[in-house]
Amino acid sequence: MSVGSTARTRVHRLPERAVSEVQALHDILDAGLVAHVSVVTDGQPYVVPVGYARRGDEVAFHGSSASRLFRTLSTGQSMCFTVTLLDGLVLARSAFNSSMNYRSVMVLGSPRLLTGDEELDALRAVSEHLIPGRWEHIRHPSPQERKATTTLCLSLAECSVKVRTGEPHDDAEDVTNLSELWAGVMPIVEAFGVPLTAPDCPQGLETPSHLRQWTR
Repeated sequence: MSVGSTARTRVHRLPERAVSEVQALHDILDAGLVAHVSVVTDGQPYVVPVGYARRGDEVAFHGSSASRLFRTLSTGQSMCFTVTLLDGLVLARSAFNSSMNYRSVMVLGSPRLLTGDEELDALRAVSEHLIPGRWEHIRHPSPQERKATTTLCLSLAECSVKVRTGEPHDDAEDVTNLSELWAGVMPIVEAFGVPLTAPDCPQGLETPSHLRQWTR
């Protein structure tokens, strides 16, 4: 697998932000929690957010088997899968040069429908990706629940990675003539809060340790 190596995934706009290392691809996917999946159904483009997990050189995700989009995807329809991590707002002295620090992945391809033990393993992977250790503390999907769920995987064979880091890149004349204007970066940090116990839990039930210890 080579990141950004096809005509469809080669970065043309700001190519200096393109990243070709497979490890960077894996790191971004492993850090993200939500992906956006797009597909064209009956001539109309649709985009939906999904939870997902990386399993080696593929990503697994799932949705309702009653969903028109997932019914289309289960036939192997071409699709686009994206993950974006926003790390900061880049505040330049001009609106034009203001930007964002981000890490992003785009994957193109046709998904594969998972069944049987492979599907159950993918559902476990998604659960563990979102909250490590959670699979051991929940009831696993029943046959009826699995029937209501479409689970898919997508190869990472055709993908691109784009990253922006660093400070604003102001025009030289703006730095000279607008020196009284502040410029810099507003960092964005993601964090989990304190777990909130459901009101129907027995009084005094302790929050599981895998939730108390999980941080971002």
